[in-house]
Amino acid sequence: MPKVTVTYFNVKGLGEGIRMLLAYGGQEFEDVRIEKEQWPELKPKTPFGQLPMVEIDGKQYAQCVAICRYLGRKYGLAGADIEEDLIIDQNMDFFNDVRLKAASAHYEPDEKLKATKVEDLKKNQLPLLFGKLDEIIQKNNGHLAAGKLTWADFIFAGMYDALKMLTQTPDLDEKYPSFKKLRDTVCALPKVKAFIDAAPKTDY
Repeated sequence: MPKVTVTYFNVKGLGEGIRMLLAYGGQEFEDVRIEKEQWPELKPKTPFGQLPMVEIDGKQYAQCVAICRYLGRKYGLAGADIEEDLIIDQNMDFFNDVRLKAASAHYEPDEKLKATKVEDLKKNQLPLLFGKLDEIIQKNNGHLAAGKLTWADFIFAGMYDALKMLTQTPDLDEKYPSFKKLRDTVCALPKVKAFIDAAPKTDY
């Protein structure tokens, strides 16, 4: 079994999907969770100055989606053919678009501009984006793509609490039950549940 280390901040966010996929695959790994104060020293030592980062037998890899796609192929969670892979990538990219739009508003440093961005996000963008995401999940038997469990579901489940925070939508469970159901489906997988139960508890 390879020696694997996952390095990310002490939150779920973009790192949790990777952690859960490794748990699902039965891969033991070192779960390194750094504090913000440690990041400036570590940043230049990462492939692209970003986290999460995965090290496999001494080789470093970055980019959450690329890592999860690789693990999905390794653990039988990819598409049955290249067309299904395309659909998984397509729907994952759409979900990532939603996340990035929310993050752009949430992390805007100018308070006046932030208020404008957040208002626009909540009034004009999220109803359409969440509506489309809900439609996708319902059309795919409660999954993000291909009508079955894929690696993309793990990213969605890992990001779910962060999505609530970024979009300032604490009642997301009630507004879109399909979202919570998908998250719960992934988190209830026996090896994933065992990992979650043993992992540090964080809000998002």
